[in-house]
Amino acid sequence: MSAIGVVSSCSCLCPGVWLLKAGMQKTSLFGFHTAARCAAKDYYEVLVLGGGTGGITMSARMKRKVGAGNVAVVEPSKTHYYQPLWTLVGGGAKQLAASARPTGSVMPKGVEWIQSRVTALDPDKNCVWLENDIKVSYKYLIIALGISLHYEKIKGLPEGFHHPKIGSNYSVYTVEKTWKALQDFKEGNAIFTFPNTPVKCAGAPQKIMYLSDAYWRKTGKRSKANIMFNTSLGVIFGVKKYADALLEIIKERNIAVNYKWNLVEVRADKQEAVFENLDKPGVTEVYQYGMLHVTPPMGPPAVLINSPVSDATGWVDVDKETLQHKKYPNVFGIGDCTNLPTSKTAAAVAAQSGVLDKTISLVMKNQLPAKRYDGYTSCPLVTAYNKVILAEFDYNAQPLETFPIDQSKERVTMYHMKADMMPFLYWNALLK
Repeated sequence: MSAIGVVSSCSCLCPGVWLLKAGMQKTSLFGFHTAARCAAKDYYEVLVLGGGTGGITMSARMKRKVGAGNVAVVEPSKTHYYQPLWTLVGGGAKQLAASARPTGSVMPKGVEWIQSRVTALDPDKNCVWLENDIKVSYKYLIIALGISLHYEKIKGLPEGFHHPKIGSNYSVYTVEKTWKALQDFKEGNAIFTFPNTPVKCAGAPQKIMYLSDAYWRKTGKRSKANIMFNTSLGVIFGVKKYADALLEIIKERNIAVNYKWNLVEVRADKQEAVFENLDKPGVTEVYQYGMLHVTPPMGPPAVLINSPVSDATGWVDVDKETLQHKKYPNVFGIGDCTNLPTSKTAAAVAAQSGVLDKTISLVMKNQLPAKRYDGYTSCPLVTAYNKVILAEFDYNAQPLETFPIDQSKERVTMYHMKADMMPFLYWNALLK
């Protein structure tokens, strides 16, 4: 896992029902690849950048197409994290260790693991540059570099995490601090934030808020807590069906929502959080807090900014239906690093992987891609320690549900799917 504020190559904090569909396929639980090295060769048929959800999934698929030894994954991190579990780690319902596996253990057998970092992309010459000026060429390139966390864009962070009463479920270094802050809370404002940038799993910033509410009710502290959700957005959730259900929960649980407020500074020594009013730039308000959960600003990995493969904002510029690059036909993107106009979740990656598999198969045969990605994504909205609203939707923010029930209702079955079934399917089906 990368350090705070650097690239986080695992996908996101939300698994989805797509993992169920992946899990229905026959899988093997054995065959680990553990050898990490600098580039063993200087050319690969398929080169994958990033060893998170998208990268590992696609490398397994590509090995079946071009054979062992012809696929390599560039990934510096020694540990692979299943980040969707961090919502429950921050809420004290799961242990951090349960979310981690050695990267070598999830690398598909026969896929080369290049334990290095990408420093530059040169798609005009079909090559990338790694640390120590190592050049690796490819026939096909899959970019799965994830998203970067930028705590440093909030004044007072990340150093503010050395103080108590503050945590963040988005980093391996701060997620357990969320649980500590939750347990140590005595009274006052409990503030949960949503930044003014794209984020992975847009539901996660409020999931921990609902868990906090439930925990304090259980421990008799809820009457002393003024729970606030300060969000840069103008809505609680982007899909109306689920937004309406969430607003009912928020009303029932006496939670305050403040729209269009963006966290700009944390004075952790004074337990003060400073928010800017996005409707009135420059106008700020200071809140005292008894607990603060920070969702950091996020953005594309640094290596993609001003890269030939990226759009003007730094995201990999792919066709939203085929995931093929708009300029370079032998380059493809998947997951959080792309400019696909859908939520950045693990469920989206799972759905995208099937489409991208078909796209690359046809491109390898000099045929035009035919399979179309509809923007499917999923976010299990944890609303209590035993309840989840399973949001599933497409590019048009229209529900695209799997089950013949009203998925806007809180359900115990969906919680168990999120907490127990999805992690099993992630490790044993999707990644393989």
